Amino acid sequence: MAMSRLALPRRTILRGVGAALSLPMLDAMVPAFATASERATVATNRLAVVYLPNGVILRDWVPSDTGKNFTLSPSLRPLAAFKDQFSVVSGTANIQGDPLDAGSGPHSRVSGCWLSGVRAKRTERADLRAGRTADQFAADVLGKDTPLRSLELALEPNYTVGGCEGGYSCTYINTFSWASVDRPLPMETNPSVVFERLFGEGGTGSQRLARMKREQSILDSLTGDLVRLQKSVGAAYRQVMEEYVDAVRDVERRIQQTGNRKNEAIEAIEQPFGIPALFEDHAKLMFDLTYLAFRTDMTRVVTFQLARELSLRSYPELGVPEAHHDISHHGNQIEKVAKKAKVDAYHVGLVGHLLKQMSSTPDGDGTLLDHAAVLIGGGMGDGNMHSPHNLPVVVAGKASGRLKPAGHLKATFDTPFMNVALSVLDAVDVRLETLGDSTGRLAGL
Repeated sequence: MAMSRLALPRRTILRGVGAALSLPMLDAMVPAFATASERATVATNRLAVVYLPNGVILRDWVPSDTGKNFTLSPSLRPLAAFKDQFSVVSGTANIQGDPLDAGSGPHSRVSGCWLSGVRAKRTERADLRAGRTADQFAADVLGKDTPLRSLELALEPNYTVGGCEGGYSCTYINTFSWASVDRPLPMETNPSVVFERLFGEGGTGSQRLARMKREQSILDSLTGDLVRLQKSVGAAYRQVMEEYVDAVRDVERRIQQTGNRKNEAIEAIEQPFGIPALFEDHAKLMFDLTYLAFRTDMTRVVTFQLARELSLRSYPELGVPEAHHDISHHGNQIEKVAKKAKVDAYHVGLVGHLLKQMSSTPDGDGTLLDHAAVLIGGGMGDGNMHSPHNLPVVVAGKASGRLKPAGHLKATFDTPFMNVALSVLDAVDVRLETLGDSTGRLAGL
């Protein structure tokens, strides 16, 4: 008997009252007797881009040696478990962020051009202009078949308007994703809003509030369909499904705990707030949502701003009560340098939370991380000097074998960062001749 068709459609969605659950990739969605190459074809590539603000302490970031057997630098040690799954790139530059004729506004300049290689227009008015960013070119290709074309996330308030720095609009630091040269994309900071976008199907603010007060999961109405589906697949599939549903419920439970503490303040608004009080809880919750968005194939492109340029967040839990931006201007004072390096390593470790989930989740012939490119970096190298040279860059994942983790890859000094971006886009099957100020691809990536 021929068994060439999929037992389950690749995009299987269970629908309930006000909820829709897109299933993760299961072996039951792979054609029977599929070859290794056919299994790889069923899997899809994803792209995540994570932004780190205010530069880094370069001596603690750049590895002392090159090649695959490089020594992990202090700031990158939180990624030790993934050493064979990423490349560190040094020597690249965000050249369009140089001062040129505008000595002020360095943070806005570097953020405004980081992912496009196009210099941002100096303005505080509505006539914003920068460049279309790499993630949006990726969304043109990877987002054609997904419910959400792309997802833009952040962890700091981005409601500031007008001018923020040196004649530049706050928009340039509120987001680093641009759909077109004059259309910046807002970044969502509220986990409950993101959760509803991924798994909810409408409902008014009062209806969501009532559900929160009952501590009712949006997945409750799917129980019958889940039970029927689990009976129709094998034991191995049932275990995967149980683990997946548990992960969704865990994220929802954490959002509800936050929302329940604030429910009296949200009755009059359309969307309940769900931002945890602790930064680390907020970050991990948003990374969990990123992971679920990839796992359910709701989107294949996510941009994530860990903090804005000019970030004034302090980290007392790390022994850093000063504002992040303030300690980035350390003046080479030993104590301040040590504190900034501690924040750098902490931020890297938070990204490691996402990499851990992706690397431990089967997907096609490998894992989610095997079928993804995760670009981690920022628009400044030395934050103390506002220098857009020698940028912090890490590229994780294997993009279905198109990325070859190379350890520490030292580029020719001042190689445009857009060369890295082009290579990453190539790896996820997004082909562009040039991007911004690119001069080619980065060899060895």
